[in-house]
Amino acid sequence: MNSKNNLTTGNAAATLVKFAFPFLLACFLQTFYGMVDMYVVGKYNGAETITAVSVGSQIMHMITVMTAGFTMGITVRVGKAAGEKNEREAARAAGASSVFFLLGSVICAAVLLMMNSQIVHIMKTPEDAVAETGSYLRICLAGMPLIMLYNIISSIYRGAGDSKSPMLFISAACVVNVFLDFLFVGTFGMGAKGAALATVSGQLVSCIFAAVFLIKKGAGFRFEKEDFSFDRNQLFASLRIGFPVAMQDGFIQIAFIIITVIANMRGLTAATAVGIVEKIIGFMFLVPSALLSAVSAITAQNMGAGNRPRARLTLRYGLVITAVYGLLCAVYCQFLSHTLVGLFTKDAEILAAGCDYLRSYSFDCMFAGMHFCFSGYFCGDQKSEISFIHNIISIVVMRIPGAYLASRLFADSLWPMGLAAPLGSLLSVFICAGFYLYYLKKEKKSY
Repeated sequence: MNSKNNLTTGNAAATLVKFAFPFLLACFLQTFYGMVDMYVVGKYNGAETITAVSVGSQIMHMITVMTAGFTMGITVRVGKAAGEKNEREAARAAGASSVFFLLGSVICAAVLLMMNSQIVHIMKTPEDAVAETGSYLRICLAGMPLIMLYNIISSIYRGAGDSKSPMLFISAACVVNVFLDFLFVGTFGMGAKGAALATVSGQLVSCIFAAVFLIKKGAGFRFEKEDFSFDRNQLFASLRIGFPVAMQDGFIQIAFIIITVIANMRGLTAATAVGIVEKIIGFMFLVPSALLSAVSAITAQNMGAGNRPRARLTLRYGLVITAVYGLLCAVYCQFLSHTLVGLFTKDAEILAAGCDYLRSYSFDCMFAGMHFCFSGYFCGDQKSEISFIHNIISIVVMRIPGAYLASRLFADSLWPMGLAAPLGSLLSVFICAGFYLYYLKKEKKSY
């Protein structure tokens, strides 16, 4: 294993920040070129094309986050083997899971392509946008194996302690995607098809770059031909970690869609305000998301090395960083929310509604960031089912019911509705803390 990517030694706080920063940049680039898609499409096309890309992007985002969830199992398994300094185990864990996930993505893509029309219908796509939404989704769904391949290779590197290389892969995709957006959508006037082709082309270039990089540079361990065979034990070990994460991420996206529907029921002003704030919160959540990935990879390596105290120390640093960051975001939004919402609208009613919603929703940056760190720790310790449990309880008990009740009881303001998310996250924090203390007490008893 490459000693430069060893996450089991050195200052724990510095290691956490150093590992998280490239992942943060990768998340930012991914969000950035998604925004560029919308900007270019809006610049050269009408409402039906904008709607097509918006609806299609929502579906593809769900697929992408679930794909990343599945490959979290590879990150943790490779990370644990790296901590144990067991190169053969790392190669077997990565190889067996990669073959299965890649084949699975091809099958899923074929099934979803056959269901393309039904998906467009389920999303209640406006009639004028149905044709373009279908075209956009067909092209993007065909590129689903590329999304999986990128996440597989990136997960291998992150498990091996390298978060910089995946940032380079996504940078290549970003450059190609932005250039082709202007070429296909702007110059050639291809509309939603052009945006989809630009996205898939960027993913293809990124995957080629990542595959060549892996072959030439390696990931700190060597692959043998037999590593890419069906190994039931390795596969089940990866799925035990990745499946709960993927399902949790899928349910979270479904919850967002339901809350969007609740907002839509309140009228155009509320729907627009909620949509704007979701974009802002998405940017704010880049830091907690980066720390989740960092904590999981660092925890996995330290658990493999038998250094459980360092894994716990990493979690504590993550909790402090996300709590302080989230508090700063919340305070800023209480007094200067108009500077953020105002970037997306000049309409006075939408601006006022959006500011109300952002003021209460912004507290989620603090509480969600904390349970993100706990989730990363539990995943790294191969207990990802805990992450699934607390997220599902939060969604079912607080997020969706809270948003619905607030929308019914407080029809004149979005502020109460915005509280549903942070209260749901706070519930998750308490559940995670309970599990953490339970396992800590159990561990002390075993000594």
